[in-house]
Amino acid sequence: MPQYERILITGAAGRLGSELRKALAPLAGRIRLAAREPLGTLAAHEEEAVFDLADMDATIAATEGCDAIVHFGGASLESPWQTILDANIRGSYHIYEGARKHGAKRVVYASSVHAIGYHEVEAQIGVDAPVRPDSLYGVSKNFVESLSRLYWDKFGIESVCLRIFSSFPEPADRRMLWSYLSFADCMRLVEASLTAPRVGHTISFGMSDNKVKTVDNRGANHLGFIPQDSSEPFRAAVEARTPVPDPARPSVKYLGGWFCELDHPDDEPKG
Repeated sequence: MPQYERILITGAAGRLGSELRKALAPLAGRIRLAAREPLGTLAAHEEEAVFDLADMDATIAATEGCDAIVHFGGASLESPWQTILDANIRGSYHIYEGARKHGAKRVVYASSVHAIGYHEVEAQIGVDAPVRPDSLYGVSKNFVESLSRLYWDKFGIESVCLRIFSSFPEPADRRMLWSYLSFADCMRLVEASLTAPRVGHTISFGMSDNKVKTVDNRGANHLGFIPQDSSEPFRAAVEARTPVPDPARPSVKYLGGWFCELDHPDDEPKG
């Protein structure tokens, strides 16, 4: 039996949004898919809302009638400040205002490893470690994590902030041998975040059950997420085609990987 009447999925045209569209169908009577362009053919249980997250009125209107929001929209990589401000910071504020005004019970937010990217790989941080963003993109994730904390404490809207590491069909490099989150495990994590009886304000890391574990996710055990996949089946192929990286490089030392080596996105390219 569906747990929600209607779930809004932002970023529905994206890599993970496309997977969520299928995976979350059993949890709601209706799924409202939000994207900046029309999505084409819709299933019988689907409806779409076409808007830009920077548009406050349109974003708030899209939340009406939704009792849960899975917020995966916005800029997905380091981007110029204006893009981060409009898509990730303003856009997420608009989502939470919509949730407050229209009575959404729970928000599941796609945060990121880049919210804590400058912690060392060997530090074994937990979900309550101080934030250490590695980019303006990471700062935007910190903002929304704090915003969602306010909306829980002041307005009673539950949130789960998922610090997703590397969610792709398979690991692309040696770092992803420990940061990998399979699509199936990502869907399990979102489903757990929507179905756990109580979440309050929860931060959870998002990784599969990889052999090498770089963070401590016990602070999110109440979600009931049990990863089923691992990067190990891909290890031999990844190691065969990629060189051993320099351990002194920031991309190797820190959880954020290559984001820790990026220049400011608004600087002129070098060279």
